[in-house]
Amino acid sequence: MASNSFALLEKLCNAHGISGYEDEVRELIRSELEGVADELRVDRMGNLIAVRRGDEKKVMLAAHMDEIGFMVKHIEEKGFLRITPIGGWFSQTVLNQRAFVHTKNGKIRGVFGCKPPHIMKDEERKKVVKIEDMFIDIGAESREDAENMGVEVGSPVTMDRELSGLGENRITGKAIDDRAGVSAVVEVFKQAECEATLYAVFTVQEEVGLKGARTSAFSINPDLAIAVDVCVATDFPGVNVNQEINLGKGPAITVADASGRGLIAHRNVLKLLRETAEKNDIPYQLEVGEGGTTDATAIHLTREGVPSGVVSIPARYIHTPVEVIDMRDYRNTVELLVKSLERCEKYMKF
Repeated sequence: MASNSFALLEKLCNAHGISGYEDEVRELIRSELEGVADELRVDRMGNLIAVRRGDEKKVMLAAHMDEIGFMVKHIEEKGFLRITPIGGWFSQTVLNQRAFVHTKNGKIRGVFGCKPPHIMKDEERKKVVKIEDMFIDIGAESREDAENMGVEVGSPVTMDRELSGLGENRITGKAIDDRAGVSAVVEVFKQAECEATLYAVFTVQEEVGLKGARTSAFSINPDLAIAVDVCVATDFPGVNVNQEINLGKGPAITVADASGRGLIAHRNVLKLLRETAEKNDIPYQLEVGEGGTTDATAIHLTREGVPSGVVSIPARYIHTPVEVIDMRDYRNTVELLVKSLERCEKYMKF
């Protein structure tokens, strides 16, 4: 496992930032790129944009900073917190997890709870516990106690989980979607030699509607764009799909996602990525997805249209606190993007 890559990933994944509250993540990225970028700015939406000046052509790499989480919507009389999800959660992955509530006084720990099965009726035990039936216990004894701890309606909530190694080549943690993509783009921006002007955009609010990608792409108006994200791996028990996406077999290059309702990758961008991988003996997989989209869906429909593609790191258990990727896929993603940027201009004749 590459220690420098893991160290950067560890900092990013252990940071906290639900959609709309990406500040901590943004500052980590800014510290990595200060002195490296020709220009480093934050736009009105909160996207961080790093620029390396080249010729008149513009290439945009995008990776989203936000993670899925929750927000406090009500404080009960006994101090328990009712929450609403920010981003897509499968309720069974939430129950009995530890969490951080980010208050005006700083972050405090809490745990997700619900009625225990010991006092459930038979019909209740047969049902999945919904998020609206859960609550967060922060150790408060009353609403006043919770408020004195700094909790208020609107306080963000993230999972209390740190990145760790898993076997020889893999890592597990929260927010790998898409801090792995963010980390990869940071590394690519530092390494890549690109004749075009390169924009590395670290977007906000992807998990709730691809919002930062939409506004930043409108401002930049790139000639070519690549979103860097994670995709659903299908190489574990219980998965019954016709397409295999495996950990350790290279980054996934998207042909289409959401059955074409999201992005159908531009053929020139697809050709660039595939030919670069083959030319440099970089393993890769092709993805035709039925669900889920990336920032590229918003980017490619900006202005008169932006030729766009996606490179994804295969990930198990996406949108849980225990996402898993293989660091070999991560490193091959970085290499594929670096090599693609070196030769992208000849694919920009549309």
